[in-house]
Amino acid sequence: MIYYQDEKIVIRDLHQADAQVITDEEIAQGWDASVEKYEIRLCHQKEGKSISLAAEYEGNIAGYINVYPNSEWGSFAGQGLPEIVDFGVLAKYRKNGVGSKLMDVAEEIAGKYADIVYLGVGCHYGYGSAQRMYVKRGYIPDGTGVWYGASVCEQYADCCNDDDLVLYMSKKLR
Repeated sequence: MIYYQDEKIVIRDLHQADAQVITDEEIAQGWDASVEKYEIRLCHQKEGKSISLAAEYEGNIAGYINVYPNSEWGSFAGQGLPEIVDFGVLAKYRKNGVGSKLMDVAEEIAGKYADIVYLGVGCHYGYGSAQRMYVKRGYIPDGTGVWYGASVCEQYADCCNDDDLVLYMSKKLR
């Protein structure tokens, strides 16, 4: 299914063939990537647990995003709220509007399920542009502090500032 299309950008369902392309591109740009991550998203999509999207820029895979309508993770788990999970734009396609369009479509999909959407964003500098984008789009921290993996990182606890250290944020859609 195509969710958005203009002269340069297409937002559509994630396909099996996209998994290896995205993985190869992420590895080429120095990320620690695995095709299994995308295969899990495709499986969840097939099971009806998520809507997994791919972005094309001028015909090339440029990014991805997933919406879980009733997320089982994070600070709003099990409350019937959609979560945006695993959002990325390949470095060579950034600053072309791909990320904004992916977020627009993800929020539109989330809005079909609830009036609030949430997401978790990493805390290290590699997530700096995402952190800024989410704030500009109206996301605010949920007030639970940072999480490590599946639980709140307790006050004064030692933690590792890796991809599992996240801050949950939410946005009122309407």
